[in-house]
Amino acid sequence: MDWDVIAVKPLPDYRIYFEVKDGRKGIFDMTPYLDHGVFRELRDVHYFNQVGISFGAVSWPHEQDVAPETLLAEMVPAEAA
Repeated sequence: MDWDVIAVKPLPDYRIYFEVKDGRKGIFDMTPYLDHGVFRELRDVHYFNQVGISFGAVSWPHEQDVAPETLLAEMVPAEAA
């Protein structure tokens, strides 16, 4: 799909930089999610930095993921960051 994530990079302060197939680039803050369920594991910075892409979504090795629609709805455009 046009909003599939094609690039992701961990940033300081539990943020991630991402790019989607349609060319949009943004910064997504994971901080609000870190106290909830499976996302608690992401508080470990070493683990957080293992972010990758799985089936067009931002993901981590233990199957935490963030859908592209969530990233796009809550992102700060990379140019504005």
